Amino acid sequence: MQYLVSVIADTTDFATPDEEAAIDVFNDRLQAEGHWVFAVGLGAPSTATVIDNRGPEPLFTDGPYVESKEFLIGFWIIEAPDLDVALKLAAEGSKACNRKVEVRPFL
Repeated sequence: MQYLVSVIADTTDFATPDEEAAIDVFNDRLQAEGHWVFAVGLGAPSTATVIDNRGPEPLFTDGPYVESKEFLIGFWIIEAPDLDVALKLAAEGSKACNRKVEVRPFL
């Protein structure tokens, strides 16, 4: 089963060199153990554009969809046999990136 592990930040500070190194080690482990599907970091919320095309014309709005203290700064998509394994991996990812994470299964 695949899981989304969302990395949650409350500051637009990007990873420190030590955090980047720990993330690389974690990513290498995910790949070596067959859990890796995809991962990426995201730009700051201020770089977002929201598009609403439910009306007669698309509406483009600068900035994040929701104003919030916390926001999505990156994510992993992992393969795990069950939620327990996904949670264990996510806890290790949280330690590596020094941020909170949220785990959600794909439907």
